[in-house]
Amino acid sequence: MTTTTETLSGKTSRDENFPVASWLLGKERRAPILAYYRFARAADDVADHPDLPPEEKLALLDRLDDALCGRGPPDPEAEPLRIQLGERGLNPRLALDLLDAFRQDVRKSRYADWAELMDYCKLSAAPVGRFVLDVHEEDEGLWPASDALCSALQVVNHLQDCGKDYAHLGRVYLPEEILRQNGASVTMLSSPTAPPALRDALADIARRASELVAAGAPMIAKIKDVRLAAEIAAIHALARRLAHDLEMRDPLSERVSLGKSGLAFVGGLGALKFLGAAMIRSIRAQPGGAA
Repeated sequence: MTTTTETLSGKTSRDENFPVASWLLGKERRAPILAYYRFARAADDVADHPDLPPEEKLALLDRLDDALCGRGPPDPEAEPLRIQLGERGLNPRLALDLLDAFRQDVRKSRYADWAELMDYCKLSAAPVGRFVLDVHEEDEGLWPASDALCSALQVVNHLQDCGKDYAHLGRVYLPEEILRQNGASVTMLSSPTAPPALRDALADIARRASELVAAGAPMIAKIKDVRLAAEIAAIHALARRLAHDLEMRDPLSERVSLGKSGLAFVGGLGALKFLGAAMIRSIRAQPGGAA
């Protein structure tokens, strides 16, 4: 059988649309997050592999599950995370949920409505934010806002890749109900340019992503770790910008992304705005501070 490592696409955290354990985070926090990313990247590459049959993909995902939980032989893509979880006393559930999402990718290629897509995001996106918060020992009361932001990031990714996902994987994350309400169809995704009905559907989904981004905003000021809050402020700014761009632009005819310079500028500005506001709040909170 093919090994997990043999399925790797070569994509790394530097290729993502959003920061993954950037320099903003403390070094001691970055190790478990990068191990989690490596595990997730490997599982994602298994689920998206163009040549493996479904039964082999599912078997590889099961082997990752067993390796992470110590039920089977070690896997080089799971072992770093298994060690980090053990050293920090973290529950593997937030990684195992990702495996359930990737199993769903193997078995399912259509989503009936927005609620069904959000149920998928509970497995594919929400665990990522929750894990990062857990690593920083943040309050679980932040989870709902984190879930909203992470779901927005997932939807943005689905919109960016909707043409490629349909062409290469036969997979469509755009809710069929929203397509139908706008007079669009799945087959329109094979067009080099989105027809007007599909553009309307994509804009509708992008607006919903913007609403999720807004729902995630309140948690930033509540995060105790300033470095983490700055990182999430950067991610929030990027998500807000990309969701807005996807409402206005056509992801079939162009790659709707910010590029490395755009990521640095928009994300950096978001982090700086947060740090400036946090400094002002700190000054005002001191005895004799400005009112």
